[in-house]
Amino acid sequence: MSNELIKVKYILVIIKLETKSLMEKAVKFHGHSCPGVTIGVLVSKYILEHDNDFSIDEELVAVVENDNCSVDALQALLGTTYGKGNLIHLDYGKNNFTFYNRDNKKAVKLSLKNLSFGDRNLPREERIQKLLNTNPEDIFNIEEVKFDPPQFAQIHESILCENCGDPTMSTRIKEFKGKKLCIPCYEKLK
Repeated sequence: MSNELIKVKYILVIIKLETKSLMEKAVKFHGHSCPGVTIGVLVSKYILEHDNDFSIDEELVAVVENDNCSVDALQALLGTTYGKGNLIHLDYGKNNFTFYNRDNKKAVKLSLKNLSFGDRNLPREERIQKLLNTNPEDIFNIEEVKFDPPQFAQIHESILCENCGDPTMSTRIKEFKGKKLCIPCYEKLK
C-alpha cells in the first residue's frame, strides 16, 4: 500500500472519530440520537472545520430557521445559545443555518439540500449512520453571505409588573392606563 493511500485512510479514520465524538457530545446534551441531531452535528462539524471555534461569549452568532433537534447540537458543539444572545431563531420551518464570526467578520449559510435525509424507509439508526458518513458539502448548499450582526447582548434592569408583581426586563414592559405591565398582563387587560 502506498504512503499516500495510508495517509488518506488515516485521515478518514480521524474524521470518523471526530464526527463520532461530536455526535456523542450532542446526544448527551439533547437526550437521544436522531437524524435531526445528526444534521446539527454535520453543520457544527463544517463550522468548526472552517476557522470557527466554540463560542465562549458571543464570538460566533448562529441564526437558525427551525426549532428542531439540530439546534441542540449547535448549542452543545458551538456554544451558540439563547442565554448568551448568540443564537437567533427565525420560525420559518427550514433547515437553514447562518453563522457570523465577529472576529473575522465572515458569514456562511448552510441550507439542507432536498435529498439530504435519504431514504425515509431506512430504519432510524441506518439513516443516522448514512448521514454521519456523509460530508457536509454533500448534503448542504453552502455559501458566503452578507450579514448584519445583531448587537452584543444587552443587560437591562428589571421592573416589577404592576399587575402580577413579576420582575420583567425593562425593554418588555408595556404601559396601559398609567400602569407598567409585563406582556401577558398587558395582553389580558388591553
